Amino acid sequence: MRDMRVATVQFQHESGNKAANLNTVLRFVRNASEQGAELVVFPECCISGYWHLRNLEREALLELAEPIPEGEVVQQVLAWAQEYQISIGVGLVERAGEQLYNSYVIAMPHGEVQCHRKLHCFISGHLESGSRYTVFDMPNGNRVGVLICYDNNLVENVRACALRGAEILIAPHQTGGCRSSSPHAMGPIDPDLWESRVEHPEAIEAEFRGDKGRGWLMRWLPSRAHDNGLFLIFSNGVGLDDGEVRTGNAMILDPYGRVLCETSVAGEAILVTDLVAELRNRCTGVRWLQARRPELYEDLAKPTGRERSTRQVRFDSD
Repeated sequence: MRDMRVATVQFQHESGNKAANLNTVLRFVRNASEQGAELVVFPECCISGYWHLRNLEREALLELAEPIPEGEVVQQVLAWAQEYQISIGVGLVERAGEQLYNSYVIAMPHGEVQCHRKLHCFISGHLESGSRYTVFDMPNGNRVGVLICYDNNLVENVRACALRGAEILIAPHQTGGCRSSSPHAMGPIDPDLWESRVEHPEAIEAEFRGDKGRGWLMRWLPSRAHDNGLFLIFSNGVGLDDGEVRTGNAMILDPYGRVLCETSVAGEAILVTDLVAELRNRCTGVRWLQARRPELYEDLAKPTGRERSTRQVRFDSD
């Protein structure tokens, strides 16, 4: 791995307004490029909007979706990657023939486009779940994996990326402030706190730092980085998302699970930091990967009979 300057962004998308969201992306791309970043990471479905997708009929989703890589959005983002000499990660709804996916694209300055389809998609019955891991080499040779939101919750997915050689994990989300069937995981945030954020920022930012935002993330996000020896770039939406308040909490973690930089601001934000390759040389997670005994893990790939679709698990209390 080589040292690399990266950026992560949180912003509030406009549901269904791809043009407006692209304008926001461009503004942050310019900012990240000016600060010397080689990669800038945006949230899940930042182009299409997210939570409103659950209410759209199939025809409306088809109108919102685009093919990858030939769609207008991806071609525009690719042009910016080449113009500003920076790799750009954005989320959108993908149309592949008659199938729809929650997808994430990395457009790179040398013209390559990589696409990850969310493995555990639950937002709409009209969207399929992906069936493969996405791990690839950046222009500088660093090996990167992509997992979208819920994908990161399952420890097997992050480990699978690490076993494929990932040194950096891109983790775009739309989370925090979610209604959850688990009584001690997250919970809704009063939208009035978001609406009064200018006059009383301390109230909403306390929620962002609490168990509905950062507190929940800190229970598991650092372990994904630490246990697998990965730098982890977490990007998230912020603010009202069709009735729920996303908590932002954009952050970048090192391979020891330590937070290199983060924000709890109730608004748009960009964080830029350097990933120092030397940190991975003898980090705990890398050494644990070397100590694996695969012959013991056969049961991990066997169905237990208790598996359910992600949508059932996510909405089992609704």
